[in-house]
Amino acid sequence: MNALRRLFNEKPQILPRWVILGIDACLALIALAFAYQVRFEFEPPADEMVLARSFLPVFIGVRVIAFLWAKSHAGIIRFSGTADARRVLIALASGTGVLAALNVGAGLAQRPYPAPFSVLAIELIASLLLLIGFRVVTRSVYQRFQTRRATDVIIFGAGEAGLITRQAIERPSEDAMRVVAFLDDDPSKVGKWIEGVPVYSADRLTEVLGWVSAERMIVAIEHVELERKSRLIDEALACGLRVMDVPPAQRWIQGALSSRQIRDVRIEDLLGRPTIELDDNHVRECLDGTCILVTGGAGSIGSELVRQALRSGAGAVWAVDTAETPLHDLTLSVRAEFGLDTERFRAVIADVKDPRAMQDVMAQSKPDLVYHAAAYKHVPVMEMQAAEAWRTNVLGTATVAEAALSSGVRTFVLISTDKAVNPSSVMGASKRAAELVVRALCENSPMRRVITRFGNVLGSNGSVIPLFKRQIEQGGPVTITHEDVTRFFMTIPEAVRLVLEASATSDGDDIFVFDMGERIRIIDLARRMIRLAGRVEGQDIELKVIGMRPGEKLHEELIHEAEGLLPTRHPKILRARPSKIDPSEILKTVNEDRQGYISDGKAIERMHDLVPEYHGENLRTLHPLKSESTNT
Repeated sequence: MNALRRLFNEKPQILPRWVILGIDACLALIALAFAYQVRFEFEPPADEMVLARSFLPVFIGVRVIAFLWAKSHAGIIRFSGTADARRVLIALASGTGVLAALNVGAGLAQRPYPAPFSVLAIELIASLLLLIGFRVVTRSVYQRFQTRRATDVIIFGAGEAGLITRQAIERPSEDAMRVVAFLDDDPSKVGKWIEGVPVYSADRLTEVLGWVSAERMIVAIEHVELERKSRLIDEALACGLRVMDVPPAQRWIQGALSSRQIRDVRIEDLLGRPTIELDDNHVRECLDGTCILVTGGAGSIGSELVRQALRSGAGAVWAVDTAETPLHDLTLSVRAEFGLDTERFRAVIADVKDPRAMQDVMAQSKPDLVYHAAAYKHVPVMEMQAAEAWRTNVLGTATVAEAALSSGVRTFVLISTDKAVNPSSVMGASKRAAELVVRALCENSPMRRVITRFGNVLGSNGSVIPLFKRQIEQGGPVTITHEDVTRFFMTIPEAVRLVLEASATSDGDDIFVFDMGERIRIIDLARRMIRLAGRVEGQDIELKVIGMRPGEKLHEELIHEAEGLLPTRHPKILRARPSKIDPSEILKTVNEDRQGYISDGKAIERMHDLVPEYHGENLRTLHPLKSESTNT
């Protein structure tokens, strides 16, 4: 037994195609002999046997030619499936058709039939059973002696995608899987069997797991409400199943699904609201042939802006950042996706705080649109580095906006945040100040100024998702600041598409906020991620509440109380009614310290001057690291 197991694992291709062809021909001969015996009740007349012997070479020749034409021998026997059975059927049916035609020709010539029609019919049925049976037995024996036991799987979706998924995962591989049940919401399918596998109602998952043993569930249905999908996945996770997802059909490799494309469900798939759909044609019309400059181009949002702008037909895209390695990685990624031609893309190392550098970049690129995404964004870090937040997020924004104004840029887009609304942190206050600076600088100018606000972006650099993933991989604990803290979430591609749509929609001096659905409790997010990783809270992974960090809010907001919301052409993009500002006072405050040193304390004073609603308590006042006079 062990020797046979080693043979199957070490030499899986022990039957070359010519051997399969020979086996098929021999099985057809056996079927022919059986057909003669059955037709003549196991006592065939002597004259029929004489005709049979002369018919034998013709029979073998026709069958072999039909096998070669239909390529029934070309499939890998241990991977045999419905496609292989179809080829066998085509080969046998076409061959029998030729033999029947020879009989018709012999009859017209008033000669004896080479073989009776009844014999041909019996032989066809017997050959079909023998050839397909040979493949089924070979596949079963191979799977029986595989080193790894196949994992039992339930598939959600008993439609065409579900059947294709089953065929893909049941091909022998290193991660062998076996489908034991289908789930579906369609009552007309429930209670039926598909290729020997029962179909159950998706609402009875817990009961089904009492009848069948399964370790995984694969979601193989594309058009299903996200809320419904999310509920079923949560139920599967609660039952201890590993949940996997099938990519959309347009992402299949050359129209065929590979088992390697079936991946674990990600937390992004459980946002709890439908993905926002946008009119890509409108964005394409606005970006077609334009030159775009993206500051912070190597970051999570900036790099996605670069890619989507190139996909939307931008004539040229410049990515500006101070991070050399991420810029290099972005360049390689762009080349891989858009080809080695770099005429449409250029990466530039430059600091947004450097006026001369920004003027030079603008002069070289001559952009039509500037997307200003460069900023410091981590709340705890900026609480300790208020001066850096002021210099980069406020003065850097002013520097880029001034360079854009002097270069004749058509539209300037500031990527802001929900933390800028009634800020309680240095980071939020600096982003709110940046919004005011852009509006003040662009007052009465021909350049359109667009401000976009959105919440947390799933999977962005430094966000809570990568943090939780690392903590889970390390065995925990998973840390949250408060049991009731909530946040808005959306995916990076979705956020960027909304930014592009908003910039294409704006008439100037607009603040856009995005409909981000319901707030999500961070503790619920953490628990889902633990379950998605196949761990059990309290047993494998501890969940630890560590307390709110300085500058952090329980609940974020998207609009200021002085701002009202106005509709736009897209229901998911809302326009905030800008509050009145005094541009001269804002610019005076900003320009006072542009040329000299500014301390953390002075920076916080400036933020309070510009943003009276800022009510944060800076971390340095609680845990001073060094005196104000030595802070650099």
